[in-house]
Order: sequence, then structure tokens, then C-alpha cells
Amino acid sequence: MPFVGRLILALGLVALGLGVLYVGMGGLGKVVGAIGSTVGGFVEGVTATASPRPSVLPVSSAPTIDAPEEPYTNATTVDLVVTVPSQLAGNAAYKLRVYLALKDQTPAPITEVPIAATPTTKVPVELSNGVNDFTVTIVGPSGESDPSAVARFFQDTVPPKITIAAPANGAIVNGKAVTITGKTQGRTTLIARNASNGASITADAGTDGKFSLTLAITAGVNRITIDGTDPAGNASQASLIVKRGTGKLTVVLTASNYQIRQSKLPESIRLTALASDPDGRPLANAAVTFTLSIPGIKTLTQDGTTGADGRASFTTTIPKGADKGQGSATVLISSDAFGSTQDYTVITIK
Repeated sequence: MPFVGRLILALGLVALGLGVLYVGMGGLGKVVGAIGSTVGGFVEGVTATASPRPSVLPVSSAPTIDAPEEPYTNATTVDLVVTVPSQLAGNAAYKLRVYLALKDQTPAPITEVPIAATPTTKVPVELSNGVNDFTVTIVGPSGESDPSAVARFFQDTVPPKITIAAPANGAIVNGKAVTITGKTQGRTTLIARNASNGASITADAGTDGKFSLTLAITAGVNRITIDGTDPAGNASQASLIVKRGTGKLTVVLTASNYQIRQSKLPESIRLTALASDPDGRPLANAAVTFTLSIPGIKTLTQDGTTGADGRASFTTTIPKGADKGQGSATVLISSDAFGSTQDYTVITIK
């Protein structure tokens, strides 16, 4: 027999016993009424209690928030993209509770919104300057879920400062291009433009903010602007003027011996070239060709490159059989940036 039925029977027997006792005292009618009232009322109460209730889903899984592709932004509001278990989609008994933690603060609830009809809900939130750490929980009849992982946004509304370290404004640059170095906010995108020839170059600053841009220049005055856009979308600009110089390469050729006695042949000779750029600095990695012409022997040539100190050398031996008279030594130096030049000296056999 079901539990409810057994319970009703037991109560009925108790009432019947009380009624028998009461009958002896002349209260049969009252007993019958009491029994009917007691059993009927109980059955009514049991029936009401056993009515089906709406199901309550347990809140066991935390929601998720899509991490922003770029956490830095200058926007005042963003949309949190929150995903919940599919069985909670559109359930009016559940809501999303959004928490915000600013820098050095504990999370605090800022809003509650209904869950959308799909598992994904977009929740607009306002940003404060600096770090904004958002978490979300699910709140329902069975309580509150664990919080989601943190979605961090960094609101930045300050334009990046662009500092040019070199060259100095108004500097003379002896070359086909100028290299601009400096520092700005990390990961800022930079575009350098030369209004004088239409040249442009784009590069990103490093995470430390340092940058280097090499831009083609033309003869005369070159007006250059550098536009920078930081990861949050803030923009700023810097500018400078450089002049392309008209200076040329220089090279100086020396010999270990300028006058050689025919009677002492064969004799060693060493030719040395020192190359400098238009600003007078040692020119490294320039192409060098030495030529030695001595009367009576075949002309000798030797190719090479200058070292870090701008020097290159050629050592050879003038053999017996060289005729008396004036010979020559020549050096030709070439650079992609500065063109070419040469120098020579006289070598005499006497």
C-alpha cells in the first residue's frame, strides 16, 4: 500500500477509536462528522502538496567570456560575449551577474541581465581608465555559479608620445636614405612619409617602444612626418626636416715604398686604401679594386672590401725584369649609398 494510503488509514483508525469512546457518551453524530472532516481535509492537503513543481536546474558550470583580441581600447563601452550551458538559454529563472575589479580592487557586482534565447549573450559594460577585469556568474533558484575566467580590458585614451633620437632636426644626411630611430609606446604602428619624394615606410615599435625606420630621401630639403597609432587606437604625429648632402666619398692610397731600385728586384710592395664616407667616417664594406702598373711587367689587379675601419690592402712582389721608369698604383672604391671614387700614386723604378 502506498505511504499516503497507509497514513490515511492510520489516522482514520485513530479517529474511529475516539468516536467509539465518544459514542458511549451519546455523540455518534458528531463522531461521524469529525471523521469525515478529518480524513477529507488531510486528503485535500496531501493532494495539494503532491502537485508537480517547476524543475530547478542546478548551477554547476561557470559561464565563459570571450577574451578580447586586443585588450587595449580607447572606447568607453565594450560588449562582453558570455556563453552559458545550452540548457539555460532563454530560461527566465536565471540571470547573468557581472563583476568588475579595477586596479588593486576586489571584484564587485555591477549589473545583472537575463540570459538570451541562445547560449551566447552580449552584455554591454562601461570602462574606467586603466585596468578593467570582468568576471560573470550565473544566478538562479539553486544559487550562484563559480565565476568565469577574467576578461581584461585596458582603457587608454592618451595619444602615444613619439620621441625621435636621431637624426637631429635639420641634419645633413649624405646618402640615399635616412634611418630614423626613437622611442614611443610599445607596439605602436608607425608610418613615416617624405613629402618631398612621396616615399613612405611602415613599422611597429617593439614592446619596449623602440623603433627604427629607413626612408628614402631626395636632393635638398626633405620634410618627414611620422604618424603613430597605439594599440588602443590613439594617434599622434612627429616631424623633422633633413637635407641630403652633396658630399662625396674619399679614399686615400698609400704605398709601403714609392721608389724601388731595379738592382734590388724582386721586392715586395704593399698598397693600402683608407675610405671615408661624406661625413668623414670610416666606410666599411665598400668594394675595392687595386691596380698596379709597373713598366716592363704585366699589370696586376686585386679586388676586396674595406673593413670596419674603412681600410683595405694589397700586397704583391715586383719581379726582376721590371724596367726603369714611372709606374702607378690606383685604387677604386664603390658604395651603393655614396657612389664611387678613386685615388692613385706614382711608383718609380730607378
